Amino acid sequence: MSAETPATRGRFTDWRLRFRAWRGDRPFWAGLFILLGGFPIAYLPYANLQLGHLTLAMATTAGAGSLIIGVLLIVLGVSLWFQKHVKVFAGVAAILLALVSIPVSNLGGFGIGFLLALIGGAMAIAWAPGVPPSTEPGMGTAPEAAPDSTALDMSKSNDVSGTITANGANGRHSAG
Repeated sequence: MSAETPATRGRFTDWRLRFRAWRGDRPFWAGLFILLGGFPIAYLPYANLQLGHLTLAMATTAGAGSLIIGVLLIVLGVSLWFQKHVKVFAGVAAILLALVSIPVSNLGGFGIGFLLALIGGAMAIAWAPGVPPSTEPGMGTAPEAAPDSTALDMSKSNDVSGTITANGANGRHSAG
């Protein structure tokens, strides 16, 4: 390979750059936090915890409720990735489900699922699409054009409302 041969990008680099562009176009991290918050809320009420020879069954009477809350949080997290216009609804629903999971699902999955869903919901509500990067001057942009001769000339007064400061009214109308 000589110094003049341009380097080609590999498939992994192409995939990584496409994923980066896709991720930056939606509330990705909010969806991931909500999705990860749903797993402990749904799983922990059905888990058995082993402490040496002692088995603690975490099954609660509200096992079905915690399963529903966990699955709804997982669905909300995935919907944030693929339907970014539902960000406010999904964020508010995730926060409410996280709060409901405290009494229903072993303190919201021992606090782990509760905190993840709460932070993810807040991130979803606060997310705003980024501004596309502007090109820097001199980097392939056209030179600036000369001022247009048909542009509005502000030196001539065409204002009939009496709000021009040149007439001494200081932007206010006289009362009479």
